[in-house]
Amino acid sequence: MSRRQLFGSLCAMVFLVNLGRVLFAPLLEPLIVDFNTTRTTMGLVATLAWMGSAVPRIPTGYLLTRVRRHRVILLTGLILTVASLFTSLATSVQMLMVGSFSMGLASGAYFMAANPLVSELYPQRLGRAIGIHGMSSQLAAVLAPLLVTAVLFLDTWRAVFQLVAVVALLTTGVLYLVARQTDIPNSGASDRDLLAAVRHQWPIILAGIAFIGATSFVWNGLFNWYPSYLTAKGLAPGTSRTMLSVVFAAGVPAFFVGGRFADRFDTVRLLLAIIGAFSVSLVALTLTSGLIPLIAVSTVLGFVVHSLFPTVDTYMLTSLPDNHKGSAYAVFSGTMMPMQATGSYVVGGLTDIGYSYSRVYQFFALCLVGFMVVLFVLNRAGYIPRRGGADA
Repeated sequence: MSRRQLFGSLCAMVFLVNLGRVLFAPLLEPLIVDFNTTRTTMGLVATLAWMGSAVPRIPTGYLLTRVRRHRVILLTGLILTVASLFTSLATSVQMLMVGSFSMGLASGAYFMAANPLVSELYPQRLGRAIGIHGMSSQLAAVLAPLLVTAVLFLDTWRAVFQLVAVVALLTTGVLYLVARQTDIPNSGASDRDLLAAVRHQWPIILAGIAFIGATSFVWNGLFNWYPSYLTAKGLAPGTSRTMLSVVFAAGVPAFFVGGRFADRFDTVRLLLAIIGAFSVSLVALTLTSGLIPLIAVSTVLGFVVHSLFPTVDTYMLTSLPDNHKGSAYAVFSGTMMPMQATGSYVVGGLTDIGYSYSRVYQFFALCLVGFMVVLFVLNRAGYIPRRGGADA
């Protein structure tokens, strides 16, 4: 088996683990009705999927100092299978929360093992490889609302999770067979001390968190409530779910383009531009009404925000030395994710106490602009690093 086939198997697996954590966004309204609960409670269910994705990242970084990356990836496939089946059997909000959190666990552990492995498979074309891998993940986000709509037409929300469980088990089996027959690179074999990685690479870790933390918090609080927001703007519920697919579909080329740009341009300046453009797009969304204008704004917004992720990953993985790459990346991601995960819960809480979606998102956009200005000044003053510390 070639590295290309292994990469293809990874793209299939990342599709599934991301599907597991984005499925809750188009299911929020049906779940609110079925479990007779509030937006705040169901927002917490969505948040727990992302909190679950955050929690295992640093522990997985430590695990990867002892276990080969492809073996951890196989474990994540099994976790997703069991978690999806458990979620499909939920009879209470508490069970649903446990299932959501468990599905998030699979995605968090996967990305910690897979992104450094992708960087080892294609070290000379990292941005492009990360972009294609991200595109595969993004396809899950595009198809999730369409999948939910189709399954709800034929069956209940439980069938969605049952389908994920079956496909996850089959994909894990295929990946196992491919990995057994592939000569897998292991340039990170010397990455055996997580604490040493933090001591040497903390400036890069902190910079990465600064670039993505606040923006991903806002994004999480936007896309999980996107169908509800557009319904409040006057669109039909089915159309609103489809619009979420529009936002995610714009992210498919954004991952590829963002990865290519990250290979060619200064990633720090690129990240600053993306944060600014996302802020402007978010304000434009709050001021827009009508189907056609909303499609246009949603497309631009989706393209801009999704270009952030391959760019920041390229910044991190090209800046870190091999013997600290996996551990430092895990600490960066494990610290950033809890900031992102709370977005949907905060938005649900603010709307429950009477603030409109538009008012909340306008305030978030204003905060992002101020944050971008601070980062711009720090970069001009030379405080944003481009390379990690010494390999020692």
